[in-house]
Amino acid sequence: MKQSFNERWNGEMGLFKRMKEDMDVVFEQDPAARTYFEVFLTYSGLHAVWFHRIAHAFYNKRLYFLARAISQFSRFVTGIEIHPGAKIGRRLFIDHGMGVVIGETCEIGNNVTIYQGVTLGGTGKEKGKRHPTVMDNALIATGAKVLGDIIIGENAKVGGGSVVLKDVPQNSTVVGIPGKVVVQDGERIQRDLDHHKMPDPVADRCTELQQEINSLKAELKELKEGSKIRRVD
Repeated sequence: MKQSFNERWNGEMGLFKRMKEDMDVVFEQDPAARTYFEVFLTYSGLHAVWFHRIAHAFYNKRLYFLARAISQFSRFVTGIEIHPGAKIGRRLFIDHGMGVVIGETCEIGNNVTIYQGVTLGGTGKEKGKRHPTVMDNALIATGAKVLGDIIIGENAKVGGGSVVLKDVPQNSTVVGIPGKVVVQDGERIQRDLDHHKMPDPVADRCTELQQEINSLKAELKELKEGSKIRRVD
């Protein structure tokens, strides 16, 4: 009985230590955080991570409905949707997490930072591993969409609004739609990334229509001039 009590006590102490570690990450990442009391009660990203740990534990015990129910309650409360099957490491920081979606087969390492509106999703109805793997110390900025069974390497950064469909090397920065590596190992990669030169099918079509209008105007002008000449004759 004494051994059982000690094991339970150590487990509870481990739980509280882990919760404090999660809150410490908030203080490290967010200068607006003031007190543990404030962080404990008001940080939705922190609550989402805690709810996920509970849901994931039930998911591992094959209590799928209960796991999903907890996940959906967490989504309702926090605005962050994390599938209970996702595997998340330590010290995940979700900042202003409204709209964050993390899919079932996602794997997230330690010390990862995710901002609002990020989607770690799939690209279809395929079975098995179909969501991204995010390695340690990665950062995924606001509104980025990382889709499919791809790997975001260690210390990688995904720029805001990017759509990433391919693996990202470690120590790299990716931006754009589709995402392209612009910095790797501290050196800028020379690529044609002039966003003002990106194709715009709507603008192209408008240009074609304007050309057709100009052509019709020219033909109409010629017809009018020809008609005037015939009248004079």
